[in-house]
Amino acid sequence: MSGRQRLALIVLLGSQFMLAIDFSILNVALPSIGAGVGLADHDLQWIATAFALPSAGFTLLFARVADLAGRRRAFLTGLVLLVVSSLVGGLAQHPAELLAARVGQGLAAAISVPAALSLLVTTFPEGPVRQRALSLNGALLPAGFTIGALVGGLLTGYLNWRWAFLVNVPVALAILVVAPKVVPGGRGARGQRLDVPGALSVTAGLVAFVYGISRGGASGWSDPLVWISIVAGVALLAVFWRVERTSPQPLASPAVMRLRQVGWGNAGGFGIFALGSAIVFMMTLYLQQVLGYSAVTTGLIFGLPGVSAFVAGLLAPRILAVVAPRRALVLGLVVQGLGALGLVFVGLDRGSLGLVLAASVVAFFGHACGIVAYLVTATSGLPDEQQGLATGLTTMTQQVALTLGIPILSALANARTTALLDAGGHSAAEALLGGIRLALGADVAATAAAAVLVAVFLVRPGRRATNRRP
Repeated sequence: MSGRQRLALIVLLGSQFMLAIDFSILNVALPSIGAGVGLADHDLQWIATAFALPSAGFTLLFARVADLAGRRRAFLTGLVLLVVSSLVGGLAQHPAELLAARVGQGLAAAISVPAALSLLVTTFPEGPVRQRALSLNGALLPAGFTIGALVGGLLTGYLNWRWAFLVNVPVALAILVVAPKVVPGGRGARGQRLDVPGALSVTAGLVAFVYGISRGGASGWSDPLVWISIVAGVALLAVFWRVERTSPQPLASPAVMRLRQVGWGNAGGFGIFALGSAIVFMMTLYLQQVLGYSAVTTGLIFGLPGVSAFVAGLLAPRILAVVAPRRALVLGLVVQGLGALGLVFVGLDRGSLGLVLAASVVAFFGHACGIVAYLVTATSGLPDEQQGLATGLTTMTQQVALTLGIPILSALANARTTALLDAGGHSAAEALLGGIRLALGADVAATAAAAVLVAVFLVRPGRRATNRRP
């Protein structure tokens, strides 16, 4: 890499790391935030959902906008919105202000993340240098999720929950100052228009579907609005697919989406992110509500898996030099699943902490390796003009997976916990542990299924994976 490429890499990775932290930094601070702005306990889930809905629903749209308007311009615009939203959240006095700030942060992620990843891919030529850049990105994503929990716990315990918002401001401003000098500019695509029907249908469909799943996980699956939202979302996504097949300038080219490395690569990435984020959530519940650790201690415990993820990302280029990325994706799913399997056997006493640490280290090592393999697989063999779509799809997959994995497995855990309490003979901690074990068991089964499907369909027996350009 040249000196300018290294600086560009630092800037782009710094923004991705900051946004990864932003996803999880508030998790351990939710009770303090609710008390600070007057948000009831049963409404705390909206702090996460207000971020997740726009970040998942608008990613593909803004990835295409970045192609048309210029990727650096979109990247900088998202960072400006992040600064404003973080200031509003840090100074919020009422629930409406706080939730509006989270919506703004979600939109900022939808704008910045695909633009940054697209810049990362197009700045470096396909091959070892790009794999190195994507490996560092893959190391920082899971490390950011776990460090977010650590930083959130420390800020909440020793300062104030408002700093979980305000910490973004100086970092984003520094990136805004440096980025125009080192990140390649370039103009947007000329002679092309935004596919408005496709943009409206996919955005509305994703928002409706994610809202339905999130509401079901929080309020229960008997709520009619849950299924109305889910059905509406699926219907709108079907409309989107039909629109894309006939549009002269589709938002998401069906030819690209049908490529095996794109379609099945994103399927594997969905499993990596959805099931990996659920592990973090379940372990947060276990450490705080079963073992009784504080938010600060919980954040510190997650530091070791975060280090494991970072090390895995650094080693990923060497792994990919020996193992093809598509096979490394399967391997990442298997190792992540083995770590989750170890967590199924945790108990009620703090003697299980050693098992938690060992299994989490294994799970996060596989998680990080899987992320790198996924990003390399799903963006390979495509020309630069298609990288906006490819990185938009990977970002959308990541955001939707992070949004859906937790509520679905939480619903399983809650149902099991309630059943044990209703049956009698179990303490609250025992019932909660039973629910967590069931959810983790489902996580293991789903991870194994994802690994098998990707192994079978990403590389068909006797044939090499296609890298044909659409």
